[in-house]
Amino acid sequence: MNAPLRINEALLIAGRAFQPFHCVAWAPQDGTGELSLTVIDRTEKRIGRKQIPCSTYSDPKQLETLLLQARAELNGEGYQLQSWAMPK
Repeated sequence: MNAPLRINEALLIAGRAFQPFHCVAWAPQDGTGELSLTVIDRTEKRIGRKQIPCSTYSDPKQLETLLLQARAELNGEGYQLQSWAMPK
């Protein structure tokens, strides 16, 4: 996947990256072009949060790097995530 991502594609990819936990991803309507991600555990507790600039989420490689870093942070905090790979 080398073509720039649209926001809807980035939202879907991010939503799948944190399973079995729930990832709430949205684009605030404040005109900043950022994508907000919040990862929630089974008890509805927020366990992670990231703000992603448009320049990052539209670039598949940068988005993959950011999602892998966020996953590593959660793993480091003891959360077990399912295996995941960036779609091709």
